[in-house]
Amino acid sequence: MERRTIGAAGLAVGAVGLGCMPMSWGYSASQRHGDRSMRTVHAALDAGVRLLDTADMYGPFTNELLVGRALKGRRSEAFLSTKCGLLVGDQHIVANGRPGYVRRACDASLRRLQTDVIDLYQLHRADPEVPVEETWGAMAELVTAGKVRSLGLCAVGAHAPRRSGAGPFAGTIRQLERIQQVFPVSAVQAELSVWAPEALAELLPWCAARGVGVLAAMPLGNGYLTGTLKPGQGFEPDDPRARHPRFTAEMMAANQPVVAGLRRIAERRGASVAQVALAWVLRQGPHVVPVPGAKRERWAVENAGAADVVLDDRDLAEIAALPPARGSWD
Repeated sequence: MERRTIGAAGLAVGAVGLGCMPMSWGYSASQRHGDRSMRTVHAALDAGVRLLDTADMYGPFTNELLVGRALKGRRSEAFLSTKCGLLVGDQHIVANGRPGYVRRACDASLRRLQTDVIDLYQLHRADPEVPVEETWGAMAELVTAGKVRSLGLCAVGAHAPRRSGAGPFAGTIRQLERIQQVFPVSAVQAELSVWAPEALAELLPWCAARGVGVLAAMPLGNGYLTGTLKPGQGFEPDDPRARHPRFTAEMMAANQPVVAGLRRIAERRGASVAQVALAWVLRQGPHVVPVPGAKRERWAVENAGAADVVLDDRDLAEIAALPPARGSWD
């Protein structure tokens, strides 16, 4: 797999990143182990992973603290990405894009991450009460101040409300076109996987035409595309998959043909199911970096190995012929 850099901060592409969120937020609390998470980050770096992705809202704050501790003495090995713009309350999450808040949030992230510069600073969500140009302008000032090297935007999900007849990422593209007039966008983070390919239609071509990197979030389908989850296995109550429309027992059973197709290719390639799913993401363009989450050393190392799995035209045709994934929203 060809490896090069893209964007102002030298974002490495042609490789696999590490999403740190599951280590301290977003999944069952019983699965969070600080020491194990530290070992997982170190194992990923040892395996050649360079992009580490976190956010101030994960925890909140605890994920950045964990990443900061893990990178002590190894900061130069990592391309460090974090996010701002969302505040977590007891029962709600709200956007805050006020320039003063953005500046304070960046300083706080730098302290937690124990670093003097963030390689990629992403806007998690635009604040509907603040023109996105104002938020982006404040973020651009952080680049000028040397606190941040490049800027990115997290895409609004494909299943978010949108105008009639508009594409799934039309709202994100409108935001991108507005903020590009203020300061260059280096990367966009959006869900992209075998069972969630919506970004391929408009978002990836938009980014490719402008030299913008794409961080492919949830490239393993929240774990489903690893082939390790069984229909009806159940999830702990605080695991968001317990309420996800693709993780009901019925839908997990209905989507087994997707995993079966990936498994056939994996057996042919001498790879794992997860590696084939990640290799497919890497084949979507030289500007695409899959960012799977991992909580254990084994999975982080296995995921990193996906960069060495080469899918040919036959493999890609078989994946393209797989039935679309279903969810209880369908």
